[in-house]
This record gives sequence, C-alpha cells and structure tokens, in this order.
Amino acid sequence: MKILVTGGAGYVGGTVAALLLEKGHSVTIVDNLCHATRDFLPPAAEFIDCDIADRPRIEGLFRAATAAGTPFDGVLHFAALIEAGESMKHPEVYFRNNTASTLALLESVLACGPKRLVFSSTAAVYGEPETVPIPETAALRPSNAYGESKLLVEYMLGWFHKIHGLRSASLRYFNVAGAPETGGKGSGHIVSGEAHEPESHLIPLILDVALGRRPAIKIFGDDYPTHDGTCVRDYVHVSDLADAHLLALQALETPEAANARLIYNLGNGAGFTVKEVIDSVRRVTGHPIPVELQPRRPGDPAFLIAGSEKAIAELHWKPNYPAIDDIIRTAWIWHQKRYRKSAS
Repeated sequence: MKILVTGGAGYVGGTVAALLLEKGHSVTIVDNLCHATRDFLPPAAEFIDCDIADRPRIEGLFRAATAAGTPFDGVLHFAALIEAGESMKHPEVYFRNNTASTLALLESVLACGPKRLVFSSTAAVYGEPETVPIPETAALRPSNAYGESKLLVEYMLGWFHKIHGLRSASLRYFNVAGAPETGGKGSGHIVSGEAHEPESHLIPLILDVALGRRPAIKIFGDDYPTHDGTCVRDYVHVSDLADAHLLALQALETPEAANARLIYNLGNGAGFTVKEVIDSVRRVTGHPIPVELQPRRPGDPAFLIAGSEKAIAELHWKPNYPAIDDIIRTAWIWHQKRYRKSAS
C-alpha cells in the first residue's frame, strides 16, 4: 500500500510510519515540524514539509501520485496539538490547528484523495466518565478544548461518511508511552521514542528524575478513592498503538466500514496509579525517585480507563506490552539514549 501519514515526524505518527515501512508499504509523511524535528523521520519515508491546511499542496500530492500510476491507498491522520492544559488557555489555537486544518485535509481527500482515513482521536472526547472502563458508547462530553477539537473532527467524519461515502476509523486513547523496539519485544534495540518540548507527560517526567534532570516528581493529590489514593490512568505502548492503526486501516476494506464509521477505544484495560508508575520506574531504573506531594489539580478524575474489548474482538488487536514495567523499560532505554546524544 501507499499511505499518507500526517504528523509523521512526531512520536506516534513516526512510530506508525516506521511500522508501515517495516511491513513493506510506501510512506509519504506530511508534517509542518511545529512540534517535531527531522531527527524523528523514518529514513525510508518520503517527507513533505507542509501544513495539512495547505489544500493546493495536499491535492497536488494526491493528483501527482495518481497521474504517476501510484495513487495513495489511505491516510493516517496524526497531525495535531495535544496539550489539554494549553488548550484551556488558547482554545482558538486548538480549534484552528486540530479542527479547521483537518477540515482542509478532508476536503483534499474528498476532492482527489483515497477514500480511507484512520483518525488518531483521543479518549478526552468522553470528559468526566460515568463508568470505567469507558465504553465506546459512553456520552461524549469533553472537559477541555483539546477534546472538543478532536470530537468536532469525529462529527465531520460521521457526516462525510453519510454524504460522501468516506470510510474512516477513529481511535480513542489516553496516554501513549514507551518506545518501539525495532528487533521485537525484548530486543532493547530502540531508535526513537517520546519527546515533547516542554515535557508534560508523567513517564518522561519521572525518567527525568532518574537521570538527575529534575529533583523530584510531583504527585497532585493522594486522597482520591483509589487503592493508594492517587489517580488511575490508562497507558498503551506506542508499538501496540501503531499495530491498532494498521489493523484499523485494513478494517476499512470490510463491508462493515461501508455501512458505518469504525470507532475503537485503545488501552490496557486496567490502568495504573501514579504511585504504581513511580514504583515501576524505581524498579526498572534502580534509582530512588523523590516525590513532592501537591494539592489536587481541578478537573482531574480519579479514574480514566478506556475499555478495549471492542478493538480486541473486531480488529483482533492484542497488546504486546500490557505490563507497566515493560512500557517503562523501553522508555528508559530511549530516554538515556536521547540525553546521551544531546550531551555529546
């Protein structure tokens, strides 16, 4: 297959692009590098430095491929801003980048592109959950502009399927973590991983403490109704997430996809508390991790867990990294390499 990957210079998009290439597919990456660098681009992928809102360039890309006899078979859409906290300070930026720009991309697809698209959505579309694990049928009530910006895209996909026949799959998940092992699970051969500037995700922040780059990790509240008082969060390994995106792309060829949009939650199904994640880092790295207890942050639910039974049953998705120590192990290898390289 020939696949267009938007946001393919980022953490998740780059991992998926590398997996596609590993499986023998042709990959073209479109990324404006606003929160990524060329360092994370898979070498074998074609790269276009371009914003997805640039319809003339995107449509020109589709038309040139078709004219050359190698049309695109599908689009995997990852390009987005992802910081929920920032979205509550600058919602207009998120609606412009995540929603309006995606509309431009979808218009390009409808005009001359492939009629199969996998959308990397978010479980933030659910907001405060009424039940956990969260099923795909749960009410959609985002509690931040980031989640709303993604939900608006899902609404557009629903209408474009109904009116234009665009086949799409939306994958909803919470926290992505770990680093891909190119030689298979347990190989320790890792060339890319999670990197955000500034960093706001829990696992990289704790690993910074293990490396001595931060003095301690902050725990925001230890009086939640969980077994150790800290919030429970769902984590999915980035390689397992990549597998799910490829399976969803294949599922768009089925008769079911012609009749309805495909929507799947992805997660480990159980979740881990903040303290459990910290303890895992201590086990994996052998470093003490000092903790600073802080008051609760407004709006932090006690539990956020995405139920993945539907993806397991219908996509035959099977996570290879359900254990938190395996997720942390791969992230730790990458984290050490990343800062060793930057220091040299």
